Parts: sequence; C-alpha cells; structure tokens
Amino acid sequence: MRLKPGWYLLMLTALYALLATYAWQRSERRLAEVAAGCQVVAQAEAPATPAPAPAPAHPAAKEANLAYVLPLPGACLPKDPDHLPGAPRRYRNGVSYGFVFTEGDACVPVVYGTGVVAANGGEVIKADRDWTPPTPEEFEKLVAAVAEGASPEQMDRLRGREVWIRHPDGRVSVYAHLSKIAPWVEVGVRVLRGDWIGNVGNSGTRAEALGGKNGARLLFELWQGEVGKGSFFGQDLEPEEVLKRARAFFVHLAE
Repeated sequence: MRLKPGWYLLMLTALYALLATYAWQRSERRLAEVAAGCQVVAQAEAPATPAPAPAPAHPAAKEANLAYVLPLPGACLPKDPDHLPGAPRRYRNGVSYGFVFTEGDACVPVVYGTGVVAANGGEVIKADRDWTPPTPEEFEKLVAAVAEGASPEQMDRLRGREVWIRHPDGRVSVYAHLSKIAPWVEVGVRVLRGDWIGNVGNSGTRAEALGGKNGARLLFELWQGEVGKGSFFGQDLEPEEVLKRARAFFVHLAE
C-alpha cells in the first residue's frame, strides 16, 4: 500500500518531537549535574566560618597583668638606706614600712605639690579628704605617745593625708604625706596605672604642724594583705636585697 504524502509529514513531525524531547531531557540532566558540581565546588572553596572573637577581658584582669611603677614619674629608687622599707624609726620603736622619696634622693624633683600617680590599677579604698593638721602641741603629744610603738590609728596620723589603692593581685599601695588628693579620687573609684591621684606634701610631720611647707616627701608603701597587718614590700630584708628585689619588681626605673 502506498502512503499518502500527508502520512510522511506526520511521521516526520512525530520523529522530530521525539528527538526534541530526548534532547531536552538530556540537557536538563546536564544542567542539574553542572549545578550540583558548582555547589560542591563552592562549598569546598568557601572559607571556613571565622571563630567568634573572644570577649574582651574585664578591666580588672588587664590591671592584674600590669607591672608596678614608682609613684613619681621618672623616679629612681632611694639610695639612702634610711629611705627604704625596713629602716629603723627609733622615735616610735619600729621600722619604716615603705620607700621615702625626698628631694635629692629620687632622680626627679620632690617638692611640695609634685604630682603623684597610681603604681598600678585598682580600687581606691581610702582617701583622707577630711585630714586636719594637728597643732604643734597635738603633734608633740602624738610623738610622745608612740615612743614604745604606734597603733594602726596612730600610724594613720603619722602618715598624714593618704590614699590607699587595692589592686587585683591582693596588694594594697599606700601614698602618704600628701598635700592634696586629686578631685576625682574617692573611695570606690577605679584608677589605672599612672593616673594622677594627688600631690607631694608634708602632712603628718612636724613641719606641717608648725605651718610650713618644708620637708616635702612621699611615703610609698606596698602591702600584701591588709595594711598594718599583712606583710610590706621589703620586710625583714637588708637594704641591698630590698633594692635588688625592687629593681626586678618595678618597671620604668630611672638609673
């Protein structure tokens, strides 16, 4: 039987449709494979998610890692053995608890009003804003009363105007004989190493009781534990050993 021309056209159309469908399905599969491959490559090449940055350390933790400095910028350790911790104080039958910085023995000027800075960061636990100088008569009575030894309360009177700072490592630094306390320094305030906390003076001395400004000095004590009851830096050491340990302990010392 001979096919009519129309049948040939119909068969060619069907064949074309079949080939087109096959090509389309193959193309779809290829596109899917390419897309999957791209996704794998992208995942392989993508940088790892960065780890979250560590939380900033608490200020106290930073302060605890700081070395101590002397309370007079640029100062050196006193050379006079009488100005070192452990030096005898015969008028009260005891010893000095700290370093005494005076003019001519500190490598920097130590005059009335010289700025004093915090030896390290910490919290102010004492600030004698209500200090009242004793009269000459009151001072002489105090000296007579401590001839055989001074109580903590009497020592406070002899130190004059003071600032105490408790540090995160458990130490307490004492700054005594001040003429002035910085306006912002109050009990409970946190200070940083090198912050201005007051000024050199002669409070607690006979010169202050007599109304003069001579004899300016800074008494700097560093206690482990409670002031007057713990141990002070340099306790029970000879002057040479005090200086040796101080040079290793304090930073930024002048030569």
